[in-house]
Amino acid sequence: MRNTQKIHYEELIITVSAYGLTLKDPLNREQYINGASFNKILSLYEFDRRLRLLLLGVLETIEIAFRTHISYEIAHKFGPLGYKNKEHFINEQFHQDSLNEMETLIKKSRKGELFIEHHFKKYEGKIPIWAVIEVTSFGFISKLYRNLNENIKKHIAKTYYQIPYLYLESWLQTLSYVRNVCAHYGRLYNKKLTFKPRLFKEERKQFDNQLTFAAIYITQRLLTKTEGIRFITDLEALISEYEEDIDFSCMGLPSNWRELLIKINNQKS
Repeated sequence: MRNTQKIHYEELIITVSAYGLTLKDPLNREQYINGASFNKILSLYEFDRRLRLLLLGVLETIEIAFRTHISYEIAHKFGPLGYKNKEHFINEQFHQDSLNEMETLIKKSRKGELFIEHHFKKYEGKIPIWAVIEVTSFGFISKLYRNLNENIKKHIAKTYYQIPYLYLESWLQTLSYVRNVCAHYGRLYNKKLTFKPRLFKEERKQFDNQLTFAAIYITQRLLTKTEGIRFITDLEALISEYEEDIDFSCMGLPSNWRELLIKINNQKS
């Protein structure tokens, strides 16, 4: 038991050490700034953990909504099996790779997903888009959207999100990455985004697109008005609880972050 406890403690030390880097003296990286402590580092770790949980919840909402939008539009315009037709996509090789991945996912899902087995028994394995999309990941959906022909991409972006499709492509890629970070216990605090979201000119003036707030901002833009109000409330409560320990610059949080989120939420219909 003691050995197990020691291992868990050592793992915790390694895990939280990255948060301590923000408490280093910029003029002497071997020293910590005044006021730094292990408890403060643990607070940053706990804040980041709870931020990941908050984002996982709202990103799931966005993922479910987008699954619905993309499957409906593909089925409506191309038919239930229209996703199999390469003519509806930009890159033929990527389309074939996507079909191969879908086939693999369908086979894996036959035992655990009754609706997949139902289509095998009743429809000879002809799985409509609204069924197959349920066994794919956020990342897969992001790539599928990017490869759709421009007309349907424009329609989805304009109809459901009122933005140009190039922005929606970028945002889905960013949020797919963030979702994976959250799901695999990665770090968001003091970390640059691997996939930086495309921002409009006025937004670029107000915050950095390579830090976590950019992901928070585009998350807010893709939520419904009611979901957005709840997200702002939860985020504000979390930040308020850890405000004394957070270095806002490590998150890319501008001083008027709350006003920015409320403003874009008020613009939603």
